[in-house]
Amino acid sequence: MSKPISNNQPTLNTGMAIALGEFNDTSSIDKFGLNSAVGSSYETIWDGGDVYAYPSSAVAMTVTSAGGATDEGVEVTVIGLDGDYAEKTQTVTLDAAGTATTEAFLRVFRAFVSNGQVATDTVTIANGGVTYAQFSAEMQQTLMAVYTIPAGKTGYLVSGNLSSQKDKDITAKLMMREFGGVLRTKGLVLTPGTPFQRTWSIPQRIPEKTDIEIRAKAGATGPVAAGFEIVLVNS
Repeated sequence: MSKPISNNQPTLNTGMAIALGEFNDTSSIDKFGLNSAVGSSYETIWDGGDVYAYPSSAVAMTVTSAGGATDEGVEVTVIGLDGDYAEKTQTVTLDAAGTATTEAFLRVFRAFVSNGQVATDTVTIANGGVTYAQFSAEMQQTLMAVYTIPAGKTGYLVSGNLSSQKDKDITAKLMMREFGGVLRTKGLVLTPGTPFQRTWSIPQRIPEKTDIEIRAKAGATGPVAAGFEIVLVNS
């Protein structure tokens, strides 16, 4: 029987115990992203390039494939938060012109193909001409170093990573915006292109409704990958 993390001392290491559901108030999220063309100005590490934009209110999303009619029947699952910052998941089936979600999303931080039919071209999740998530035919799911802590949960940042395909100077920053605040730097990495990995011996505590993302800039334009792991505990 699972128990609250505060009342349980597992024989397994903590990470494995969380994965197995040993703690009934605890879960985890692994966010990993790629920006294929980071240049000399800061960009968010996600499929869309440039700086990520967040919806100002909960809106329906339109899921569209550049493959058009070829990708009719592809199922895409969209994961994010609703207007109350509660976790929200919806699966839609693509048609030639794109398919609107029946649910409203305040945040979208993951989407992927969820049936046996592959998408043949880029899939976008957008509203009003603004893209909030997208993925390539190569990956079949989003690569976004972007996340928001759901309502009723507290996040604990346990690890982060950064890597580049080129031997070039990279400046990267971990940014967070607590509810009602501004995006501010909570971690900074300077590297000549050497892969970076950090595990926090004292995890950063992240309140509910906090937006999190990684941004980077580079001495020469090229791909940069980054990600982070967070333990989520019910508040």
